[in-house]
Amino acid sequence: MVEGTYSFRTWDALLAGEEAERALAAVDAIAASLAALPRPTTAEAETAQYGALSIPSFAGGHAGYALFYACLHQHRPDEGFDEQALAHLDLAIQLLSSAQTLPNLYSGFTGVAWTVEHLKDLLDLDQDDDLNADIDQALYEHLGQSPWQRPYDLISGLAGYGVYALKRLPRPLAVKCLERVVDRLAELAVERPEGVTWHTPADHLWPETRKDFPDGYYNLGVAHGVPGVVAVLAQICAAGVARAKAQPLLEGAVSWILGQRLERGDDSAFPYQVTNDGATKTARAAWCYGDPGIACALLVAARAIGEPAWENEAIELARLSATRPQSTTRIVDACLCHGAVGLGHLLNRCHQATGDELLGERARFWLREALKLRRSGEGFGGYIAWDLGAGGEMEWLAVPGFLTGATGVGLALLAAATSHDPRWDEVLLVSPVLS
Repeated sequence: MVEGTYSFRTWDALLAGEEAERALAAVDAIAASLAALPRPTTAEAETAQYGALSIPSFAGGHAGYALFYACLHQHRPDEGFDEQALAHLDLAIQLLSSAQTLPNLYSGFTGVAWTVEHLKDLLDLDQDDDLNADIDQALYEHLGQSPWQRPYDLISGLAGYGVYALKRLPRPLAVKCLERVVDRLAELAVERPEGVTWHTPADHLWPETRKDFPDGYYNLGVAHGVPGVVAVLAQICAAGVARAKAQPLLEGAVSWILGQRLERGDDSAFPYQVTNDGATKTARAAWCYGDPGIACALLVAARAIGEPAWENEAIELARLSATRPQSTTRIVDACLCHGAVGLGHLLNRCHQATGDELLGERARFWLREALKLRRSGEGFGGYIAWDLGAGGEMEWLAVPGFLTGATGVGLALLAAATSHDPRWDEVLLVSPVLS
């Protein structure tokens, strides 16, 4: 079924010598800290609060830990990391079956299923035992809802379902799921003067955000907005699925994104979001929101359908974000989502895909910054996160998970210090799901 082929899968270690040793020492410390985590009971899973840190989840729970240990096993295959990966994966599946979960990619059952699919080769799992067949059917039925009232984004909506279904190609039900993803996106698409976009209504926002945006907004972050949709639609087109409907949406969405560029001299080239009256706010330099994430999503889209103009835009944007003054990036901690290691990994991914040496050098800079942020004896492997505490205020916390915690830091440092292609980052839409 997959029609498109495009080059992204070359990878060389970016760090060498003493820096690589420091990165791998941090990875080992994170692995040891995760090994000391208590294993939750089924009863605890049933009362878990869902979201970024839900117990079975990919973003903050055992599915993410399984991914980390599987990648460590790929680097050092004779040290039992595969057993730890399988233990976390089994626990994620067990907890998922015992609790009511959403279908969301990052905090629900499609994320656990994506992890199972991704780890088949890394852990040499039984290819004939399809653990995800029931998930495919459940997702297909879920996507039958029309009109669609749920999010369209990567973290918790349609774009995320697209990532999972792309991973399941060429299975017929995966194709049908992708067709429904395109149908639902087409239903929600909004025509604007600059092109096609998708609106985030106020009732999909956090209560505090809703106060500032009572009419909702148009989101420019990969995690929750239009750039994530662009990267998914491009790969759906490359797979030859629903292309007649998907490609006009894709081209319109890229046009809309490029039409939101801010005036030269602003901290960022693109804002967090755009309102109906045109109000904008410059963004941080990150994956979730900001120029680096948009650059990677555009590069994936450009390579998927062979569009040089989009690739030129992506590389220019990546270079711009690479040279942004550190004081304006709003980077505080090391996390993958919006921290130093995340920016380093995104620039590294663009460097590996293009050979651009400026991107490589700036990637090294931000990875070094991530190593500087390690605090011996604190958090997980020396890493703590500037995150939302139980009282609703930002504070320094020990966070183990993939997206905002130590697991993601470990994965990016491992990628920087070894020659193993970090294919796990396809779930961030900074490299292609199709390969």
